[in-house]
Amino acid sequence: MDPVIVVGAGPVGLALSLALARQGVPSVVLDEGPGKDEQRPARTVVLREDTAAFAERIAGTPFDALGARWSGWRSMRRRQEMRAVTFGPELPAPLHVAQHELTGALREAVRRERLIKVAVDSRLDSIEEERTGLTAHTRGPKGTWWRGSYLVGCDGPRSTVRKLLDIRFPGRTAVERHAVAALRTELPWPGEALLHRNPPWRTSGPTGAEAVARPLPGGVWRLDWLLPPRSDLVTPEVLVARVRETLAGWCGGSTPPYELLDTGVHTVHHRLARRWRVGRVFLAGDAAHLLGALGTQGLDEGLRDADNLAWKLALAWHDGSRRVSDSLLDSYQAERRAVVAGRLRAADQALPILRGGKGLRSYVPGSARGHDALLTDGHLGLGVLGAAGTYADSPLTPPRTESLAEVGTPVAAPVADVEVTDPEGSFVRLRDRLGLGRLLVLLVAPGTGVWERKHWMSAGLMPGLAAAVTALPHEAELLVAESYPGAAAHTVLLIRPDGHLVTALSGVQPTELREAARIALATPPQHDDEPSTGPAATKPGDRARE
Repeated sequence: MDPVIVVGAGPVGLALSLALARQGVPSVVLDEGPGKDEQRPARTVVLREDTAAFAERIAGTPFDALGARWSGWRSMRRRQEMRAVTFGPELPAPLHVAQHELTGALREAVRRERLIKVAVDSRLDSIEEERTGLTAHTRGPKGTWWRGSYLVGCDGPRSTVRKLLDIRFPGRTAVERHAVAALRTELPWPGEALLHRNPPWRTSGPTGAEAVARPLPGGVWRLDWLLPPRSDLVTPEVLVARVRETLAGWCGGSTPPYELLDTGVHTVHHRLARRWRVGRVFLAGDAAHLLGALGTQGLDEGLRDADNLAWKLALAWHDGSRRVSDSLLDSYQAERRAVVAGRLRAADQALPILRGGKGLRSYVPGSARGHDALLTDGHLGLGVLGAAGTYADSPLTPPRTESLAEVGTPVAAPVADVEVTDPEGSFVRLRDRLGLGRLLVLLVAPGTGVWERKHWMSAGLMPGLAAAVTALPHEAELLVAESYPGAAAHTVLLIRPDGHLVTALSGVQPTELREAARIALATPPQHDDEPSTGPAATKPGDRARE
């Protein structure tokens, strides 16, 4: 099979290529630039805890040194504290990182990966699809033709791929505008992020003035100020005056010493591509959607696109499209587009309420405290504005059965990260086993943690469960956990390669487990005379090396 062509070498394109390589799939990344990224400290991203874990997993390195994990979050209105959040095991802190640092870490991981080829100074200008693959042409100093099995456009808001496919990209322009500054200084709340609405020192400007301070490593802070609609250009003088006024307001009336590192104006657009797949071509990241109002994070959703699409493309690539149905690849659009559309709808409904307009405000009762809760949800990845999406309406989600066990994770939602015992008998985190192209079967078995795996593999439910896992229609790994949130003993969880829960069953139910796996993989029902394909089949990584 030919490699997957990834158009765009931003964080989403690099993450997709790494996620494919982790599953034994080669790729070519077409980078229209020189392979370097401009350092902009004021251009930062906030990643939810599980999305940051995905990025760390595919990069093969922790990101704690790159960014900051906040100790807490506070929201204030004038001089009153409206809400305080302390991060810990129950609510893990998000990761705040400069985008060029994130991209640099992913580029370094790509350089170490033999299955990924990066072509710099290569701008796509045409795509020709055939029955067994496609061809892409690039222009530039090294313009040439590239042969691929699939192509994914991760080439940003002005996506060439989207334009070549003639896909509409409707939405709203300039939903919000923010003045942004990155500076090194000391604030009275080290390590905490702050959302301040209607700060009392503002003597001019809109009633709904809003300032946000988010810490980065090395004493650096990113400060954002919400700009009024149709406001004048933000001159350097105006921005410096706003920096000094804000710092003085937060530090008791006098401006502390500071070093201004970077400034800019960030304009938020809301757009959603009509289609995310046309034949062998897909869209991901900003090429497929734009969002970011009320603290929501577009790059976070783009990384989720990569995680969702990678295992499906890998399955199709290794199978040569002989058994993998189109419905599996179609499910990428069905799942991801629905989640992003829901996020955009929630933001559009909340904007009139939070920004002082009319519309829904006259129908939905609200208060200052409720408004701050909504904004906090967007900034911290909670609630309808920010929580990780579920795929309950996906064609890959099996129907409820009598054997369905209720656990703390809804069906089709991302699973919780718990300690598990892997096939080698080592204690690892559940998320460490994701993204390898295989299903995970997790047995909740209290008490097993004190015994070596070899002692309980032949006891109790394990022999029957091991046989059921072997009979699944795709390679699966059997894991055991002492506990899982909300799960009773002997609950069996079936988990997709991207970490979403397929089903949870009470005890060992071989037939239902197999049927749930079949639906999750969009595999046609197997007839009795067909050979079984389970863990005995060649592993994805082995096939890539043949």
